[in-house]
Amino acid sequence: MTPSGDTPTLDLARELIRRHSVTPDDAGCQQWLSERLRARGFACESLDAGPDDWPVRNLWALRPGSAGPQARVFVFAGHTDVVPTGPLQAWSSDPFEPSLRDGRLYGRGAADMKSSLAAMVVAVERFLDAHPSPRDSIAFLLTSDEEGPARHGTVHVCEALRQRGQRLDWCVVGEPTCVDTLGDVIKNGRRGSLTGRLVVHGVQGHVAYPHLASNPVHLAAPALAELTAREWDRGDADFPPTTCQISNIHAGTGATNVIPGDLEVVFNFRFSPASPAAELQRQVHELLQRHALRHSLEWTLGAEPFLTPAGELSEALGQAIAAETGVRAELSTTGGTSDARFLARLCGQVVEFGPPNASIHKIDEHIELRFLEPLAGVYQRTLEALLA
Repeated sequence: MTPSGDTPTLDLARELIRRHSVTPDDAGCQQWLSERLRARGFACESLDAGPDDWPVRNLWALRPGSAGPQARVFVFAGHTDVVPTGPLQAWSSDPFEPSLRDGRLYGRGAADMKSSLAAMVVAVERFLDAHPSPRDSIAFLLTSDEEGPARHGTVHVCEALRQRGQRLDWCVVGEPTCVDTLGDVIKNGRRGSLTGRLVVHGVQGHVAYPHLASNPVHLAAPALAELTAREWDRGDADFPPTTCQISNIHAGTGATNVIPGDLEVVFNFRFSPASPAAELQRQVHELLQRHALRHSLEWTLGAEPFLTPAGELSEALGQAIAAETGVRAELSTTGGTSDARFLARLCGQVVEFGPPNASIHKIDEHIELRFLEPLAGVYQRTLEALLA
């Protein structure tokens, strides 16, 4: 699996990495991909959205199958945006100038997820070379808002497609899912995400006169300890247990001699279907009341859990992985959220598969060169299994 010289997937990945597409800026990625897809018979449509201070580029590209209205639709989905680089001086090379060294391709987006986009396009081109008039349709759904708030990207396109009655039968999202080697993990679902923003109210005062104040940090500590130590559920055969993590905590004026008046805490649940969001909210409110805390609490439901049971798509992808890499993939629902949560509302079979994720969002993000062409091969074999 070691490439000799440049390959189509490597060339395309490097071209995408050169574009400074820090979310929500697409930096011309989708326009460039559209030109390549149009040459293969795709009708490309921009479904842009978002306010002036957060303009999001979205692409829906569809190549109709020969079966017309009866054609099923296979979708490759992903994002052209990347996270910020962090301090440039910490990188070993320019993050937007793709660099090849030590058998790896370095650059922001190399693993998350411009290599996946490159492999998808190459896979489709090779599939169409072998099957110029497939019965079923192929589509791409791309956004520049996955790494951001995700309010005007895939969720917007899915709603537009739902309103026009567009069917989606299979969807592969190119998120970096693998752990140790290409092919070891397919994501066939994700836990939900529920965030709480809690403010515990006390009484500000002088640290030398605690009897004249009420310290919200001291008041909240037992409740927060219980919140983080509780076993919410044990998960199930498909999902790991629900977890709760405090992600931000703040109190005080900055002075060392002032008891704070309020304590602000942000915490997040990654929850399995065994603990629905409404039940988690109920239990947290009960906990806070039992500890007699004066408080205010706001909730944000970022995602509901979803699951694509083992079936046609996951089996086709798993067989493609085994044939291309010799690896037997594991179905998993671990990790964070992705745009698959929006696609699952519209498409009955949604899975995620892409390269190893150890370097994503890090300084010196990279992908091993030996994985690039096999990744395209896996995508192509999946198309062959379902559409040929």
